[in-house]
Amino acid sequence: MPDAALFRTRASLRRDVEQLGVRSGDIVMVHAAMSRVGRLLNGPDALIGALLDASSPGGTVLAYTDWDARYDELLDADGRVPDEWRPHVPPFDPAASRAIRDNGTLAEFIRTWPGARRSGSPGASMAAIGARAEWLTADHPLDYGYGEGSPLAKLVAAGGKVLMVGAPLDTMTLLHHAEHLARIRGKRIRRCEVPFATASGTQWRMVEEFETGEPIVEGLADDYFATIVTEFLATGRGVQGLVGEAPSTLVEAAAITPFAVDWLERRFG
Repeated sequence: MPDAALFRTRASLRRDVEQLGVRSGDIVMVHAAMSRVGRLLNGPDALIGALLDASSPGGTVLAYTDWDARYDELLDADGRVPDEWRPHVPPFDPAASRAIRDNGTLAEFIRTWPGARRSGSPGASMAAIGARAEWLTADHPLDYGYGEGSPLAKLVAAGGKVLMVGAPLDTMTLLHHAEHLARIRGKRIRRCEVPFATASGTQWRMVEEFETGEPIVEGLADDYFATIVTEFLATGRGVQGLVGEAPSTLVEAAAITPFAVDWLERRFG
């Protein structure tokens, strides 16, 4: 029989996230590399349950889902899909479209958790569970979905937190909100045709936002988010520790966002 001490459980992970600073009523946006957490009873659901337990009553768990579209190679120079391919691209449906696989397994587990809500802006889509899930995901702008009115903006306004569980620091999605807010020249813009599922059938719409697939302006390293987070932690803000076996970081969204905005504006403003 395996040694039970080798398993991480919902209860043990709750103790870990509480040790980092997750409290009742918190909104917690989580990124996780589940393979780094250790052997789990009940897999990713154990971490989701731990966060819900630690933030109860009144807490909410949020994750970045994007959507698993995978038709970028079909786009022409104007961001449009050729006519011959349009019938074959599945439309975005907030209730059914899978979370993008590139960001690990946790987001899809959160999206499909009973009672979860999912926002309607495809590339910037978020899923949430808990007390403020409906508010966080409602009325997500289709254009510039990382900016004003987005779940990220609401996370900041509500005093939420970001938890990185074994996830690389350069994957902190909140910093795309800082990119949107930063007053800097030369921001890359992405325009892309998106099919939406509606009651009357698939409807195509051009969606515009600042580029998130590469640094927002020339002169930045691909992983520059990690530099921002590391420099933020060096100021004494944020908490680091273990969740299971995964090195983890917890930061206040309303603190790291202006730090990142200032970081960008000092270099490119």
